[in-house]
Amino acid sequence: MRKSLLLAVALLVTLLAMVPALAQDATEVKMWIAFTDNRLDWAKQKAAIFNEKFPQYNVVVEGYNNYEELFAATALAAEQNSLPAIVQYFEVATQDARDSGYFKPIAEALGDRTEVNGIPVNLEDIIAPVSAYYTLDGQWTSMPWNTSSAIMFSNMNILNAAGVDSPPATWAEVEAACEAIMAMDNAPEYCFTWPNHGWFFEQWLAQQNGLFANNDNGRADRATEVVFNSPAGVAILQWLDDMKSKGYLYYSGAQGGASWATVDQSFQGQQTAMAVYSSSDTAIYTNTGRENGYEVLASFMPYNQDAEGGWTGNLIGGASLWLVNGLAPEVEDGALTWLLWLTNTENAAEWHQVTGYIAIRQSSVDLLNTEGWYDALVANGASQVWLDNPAVQASQGKVWYAENPNFIVASDQLAQSTVTPATSGALLGSFPAIRNVVTQAIDTVLLTDEDPATVLDNAAAEANKILEEYNLLNAPQ
Repeated sequence: MRKSLLLAVALLVTLLAMVPALAQDATEVKMWIAFTDNRLDWAKQKAAIFNEKFPQYNVVVEGYNNYEELFAATALAAEQNSLPAIVQYFEVATQDARDSGYFKPIAEALGDRTEVNGIPVNLEDIIAPVSAYYTLDGQWTSMPWNTSSAIMFSNMNILNAAGVDSPPATWAEVEAACEAIMAMDNAPEYCFTWPNHGWFFEQWLAQQNGLFANNDNGRADRATEVVFNSPAGVAILQWLDDMKSKGYLYYSGAQGGASWATVDQSFQGQQTAMAVYSSSDTAIYTNTGRENGYEVLASFMPYNQDAEGGWTGNLIGGASLWLVNGLAPEVEDGALTWLLWLTNTENAAEWHQVTGYIAIRQSSVDLLNTEGWYDALVANGASQVWLDNPAVQASQGKVWYAENPNFIVASDQLAQSTVTPATSGALLGSFPAIRNVVTQAIDTVLLTDEDPATVLDNAAAEANKILEEYNLLNAPQ
């Protein structure tokens, strides 16, 4: 008996000793992203599910507070030869990502494979504007993930009180709506607002089929000069200036990332009736209205009705996931498997529901339509369905709404856009720094009496110096 007990103990000790060894057999795949909120939580939950499905891999997701912090960590890791397998870069850092030498194009890694570990590649399912942005030199560079577009949110209680039945579609219609709204006895403090962030200038430029940079927005060849000081660019600054002069536009003076919160405060506090913003916050804006007794209706971003050819389309925003170059073959295969699985039909649909980012796959949009996610609002007004209603909670703790028309607006806007070099988005080095130059130009126009055309010409000259310095350091000689 004693001998049998000793043998059992010895066997148990041997098995326990094997557990760490077995765990170590799983290939680690690290992914760094610029989220620390519920989006990081969601990604970690998905990684846990993936690791169960594919026990040969161990995906580890790490979050950073913002893109700037993430990029600094990536540069340091590259110096120390300790890069993860996947890094998230926002869309305007695409050229910087390509020039860094850190990454390998997804298309090159996939080769002619149609599946990886049983997960279909199926990049043809990605919606056209997203595909156009991340396809460079005829091949996919990175895997799109958090994709957004610029849309408008309207407080329909205010608009209806002013006799405006639907959100305005053009700049002229915005002005007409504002005239009616500001004439009311109980008018809000302002009528319209937007974040002074370069992305919105780029959106309004693309709507007019205007280029931001030469060489087809840096897509036919490396961008060597900005061209945003065109009549289309001047029209944007002139319209914003006119709106402010008439007392319709709320502008806090904040620029770039600091400007988003000022728009949140003014619109959600009902100090303004309309706000152009990112579709990524559709859930927040819609639900804040529901909580406070006013209806928020999303619509396409208003465009310049005087633009030659009318509305061309809108750009995407957000970020993509880049595959690090020089990975061990088993790590690269694990990373590819994870990227394809994370962005499959079901996960892309759920990511849209959880965050408000666009469902990047047509099959995801079709799935959401089948499930009734985009059903129209009930005829008598705002929905009563809300987060704490157990009747609308789906499996795995997800919260679903019975009526979600606001969530389809950004997808529809991109689906109806014509794919051109302008709407595909610009690719150029030091884009974030150049964006700052543009927002400073808008600030100057709104806060001084300087001529919009002259201010934008000066901004283009400054941007070209930044771009020239970047290309001298990074362009192939």
